[in-house]
Amino acid sequence: MASFIHYLYDFATKRWLDGFFNAKSKEDIAEKPDRFRDFPTVEKENCIACGSCTASCPSPNAIKLIRDSDSEDAHGLVYPEINKAACIRCGFCSEVCPSEPKTLFCGENHFIHEDFNIIPSKRKYIVDDYLCIKCHKCQDNCEVGAINLVDNRMVVNQSKCISCGKCLDVCPVKGAMKGVYIANLEEQKEIIDLTVKTLEEYIESRYDDFKEIHDDKLFLAELKFNPLYEKSLEIINDEELVSDVLDKAINRLNIRLVIWDYDKCTNCQLCVGECPTGAIKVDDTSSVIRDPNKCLRCSICYQTCPFDVVSYYSAKFNIDIKDGEKVIHITVKESQLAKRRA
Repeated sequence: MASFIHYLYDFATKRWLDGFFNAKSKEDIAEKPDRFRDFPTVEKENCIACGSCTASCPSPNAIKLIRDSDSEDAHGLVYPEINKAACIRCGFCSEVCPSEPKTLFCGENHFIHEDFNIIPSKRKYIVDDYLCIKCHKCQDNCEVGAINLVDNRMVVNQSKCISCGKCLDVCPVKGAMKGVYIANLEEQKEIIDLTVKTLEEYIESRYDDFKEIHDDKLFLAELKFNPLYEKSLEIINDEELVSDVLDKAINRLNIRLVIWDYDKCTNCQLCVGECPTGAIKVDDTSSVIRDPNKCLRCSICYQTCPFDVVSYYSAKFNIDIKDGEKVIHITVKESQLAKRRA
């Protein structure tokens, strides 16, 4: 009886109640080893909002980028939020996080080979050394240190690149930094061929409108962009890729035009032997004919002909926005070679 009363007394003491409700294991027993993969912890101040973590996560809805509300003094921080109900603690997000210091931590990281990048990307960023002026803006704005000067050339380290595109945005020289789509290469070539053929046929159909331009005068025309765009989508059903391929192809396209006026031809045949591809021949009626499909537009026939049968022009193109829609601006002028000849 006495022992029972003593037990009730001990149970009622504050010391026992504190020990019961605040029980803790010893730290040396509960301490996690380095190899243990816990749920990722987030240091949101370090995040550069590149999205590498969300792209690499194999579990749907386990991680997403969120943004704090803006204040009067600064924009809200963008950082990853972990959904523990979906997270499988694989650690990929921590492994690919490129920020220095890191934004995500979840235990010891696996070793990733330098030539392996698990971040999916449709584009590969490279520097065109011919156009690059080495202003270092791409290097200064790369938040993961993927661009460096190597042997006096700006080089993108593909194992570090996260394909954020900031280098492309800050490059002051058009075409020096290139975002190249690495898939559907044959289809991209097909779109470029379609573009060149379409623009070339249109220009040649307008020959009567510009054949008399001389002395730095220009012939200007416009062509709707959408018909070419729709045809290209039939080749590759990817709007982003098709727009990029067409923009690059059209904005740097320069077509030389070699056009013959057969009414002036005297069939002297001086041009026949000079043509390097055999595009100019004599037919069964002893008339000189030209095969446009074999022509290189090298201008040798233009320089050879003494009767002004051949006209030589240069056409340039660029894409612009007009009334909310893309249009192709076309500029045709007499070639510089024609001026030298005159």
